Amino acid sequence: MQVVVLAGGLGTRLRPITKTVPKPMVDVGGHPFLEHIIRHLAAQGFRKAVVLLGYLGDQIQAHFENGTAFGLEMRYCFEPEPLGTAGAIRNALELLDEDFLVLYGDSYLPIDYRPVVRQFREIPCLGLMVVYDNRRADTGVVNNVAADVQGWVTRYEKGTGAPGLDYVEAGVLCFRRELFKEFPAGQFISLEKEVYQQLIHERQLRAFVTSQRFYDIGTPERLEEFASARK
Repeated sequence: MQVVVLAGGLGTRLRPITKTVPKPMVDVGGHPFLEHIIRHLAAQGFRKAVVLLGYLGDQIQAHFENGTAFGLEMRYCFEPEPLGTAGAIRNALELLDEDFLVLYGDSYLPIDYRPVVRQFREIPCLGLMVVYDNRRADTGVVNNVAADVQGWVTRYEKGTGAPGLDYVEAGVLCFRRELFKEFPAGQFISLEKEVYQQLIHERQLRAFVTSQRFYDIGTPERLEEFASARK
């Protein structure tokens, strides 16, 4: 399956580091954060990636080039202006396969992604979201997902910590290309505020529960936590 990496964010909470370096290129153990993700993908047999670029994205392209040195083919799509997470995917529509795995360039979930892909392909749906129970080990991100006993996501509420939200989105998703054809090109579109809500309403978003915590580098504290875990 093709992989799409969202790597266009500004990384404002990591300033001053991200004043000159895009967040996915922040150094962790002598390598850019994104390199840990890419090598993990290649080790599992993934061979095609499209990286969606924005802020200082030329540094990412210059480091990875065509991806050969890292074990997979890498292509790039630049946003002409900030388009949001879903808008960036819509902007790259011509490069996308009929279904694809989505990862965030500032979040790392060290699991085998192949069972995620298998479940997505076995159960008819337009989207699948990997979720994690924070009670296992607190990620620092507030729970934002509810799912029913059949495995369908029933609510997504970022930052509320409301009762019934038993999981947190773990930064790994699968989508079908047809979903993004419905949205207009060149507009700011959010996965969280628009795409997830539409899929939940249509009962088209599956939950894949993982027992492995994820790491993100959204703050200096979380960056340090991931760096410690990689030692």
